[in-house]
Amino acid sequence: MTDCLFCKMITGEVPCYKIAQSENFIAILDKFPVNKGHTLVIPKKHCKDFSEFPEEQGKEWIVFMNETAQKVMKAVGAQGYNVGMNNGEAAHQLVFHQHTHIIPRFDDDGLEHWPDSEASNEELAELAKKIE
Repeated sequence: MTDCLFCKMITGEVPCYKIAQSENFIAILDKFPVNKGHTLVIPKKHCKDFSEFPEEQGKEWIVFMNETAQKVMKAVGAQGYNVGMNNGEAAHQLVFHQHTHIIPRFDDDGLEHWPDSEASNEELAELAKKIE
């Protein structure tokens, strides 16, 4: 795609800090990191979001992300990491080329944890039935 920022990074038209690469993926450092070492794993073939991601690349994607995450954690001394993906405008996807965030986490990083609110069994049962 000619005006896609990530496609331009993949081809070298736009500079980026590549930290890993395979036949089908690259990993780059995020320009606006949540934490030190925040990395994006990007498929080389353009797909706008996860709904267009080629299923046949699933295993390679998981292995590549895991290897990349382990290298990043070691390099920055992280105690853990989050893996996340934003799909669509409502989910705050900013670049419409599927990508996965690897965000190193530190014991004292001050980032918020999941909400403490608990859904009732009734709410969960109703939602589960609706999704099925």
